[in-house]
Amino acid sequence: MHGLHLTADLHDCRCAARWLVDAQALGAACVDAAESAGLQVVGTLFHAFPATSQGPGGVTATVLLAESHLCVHTWPEQSGVTLDVYVCNFGGDHSSKARAVMDSLEALFMPRHAERHALQRGSIKAEAA
Repeated sequence: MHGLHLTADLHDCRCAARWLVDAQALGAACVDAAESAGLQVVGTLFHAFPATSQGPGGVTATVLLAESHLCVHTWPEQSGVTLDVYVCNFGGDHSSKARAVMDSLEALFMPRHAERHALQRGSIKAEAA
């Protein structure tokens, strides 16, 4: 359970519209961000939502990592994005890799404002004697 859980709520994103509505393009960017940071991708699921009367549908991009997960949800009608990266640090400290993924994706979306949170999760318990 020991790990780092990072979240960010991105507001007023100034990125190209495709990053908010194109599931395959966003998914590929997520995979690239994870792999570039040195994390191991073991599965993916990218889903585009249909348009509504409020505007184009958003995207959910989920990347399953050997170290845990990366999820991105977009709200194009609000120019908003939520990012979620959790890495398990049991076999090694992957915290800097998680931060690199968040930095890469935040740069992609170019928000005017971001709310960031970090949570240290769990602990490594000593083996019973």
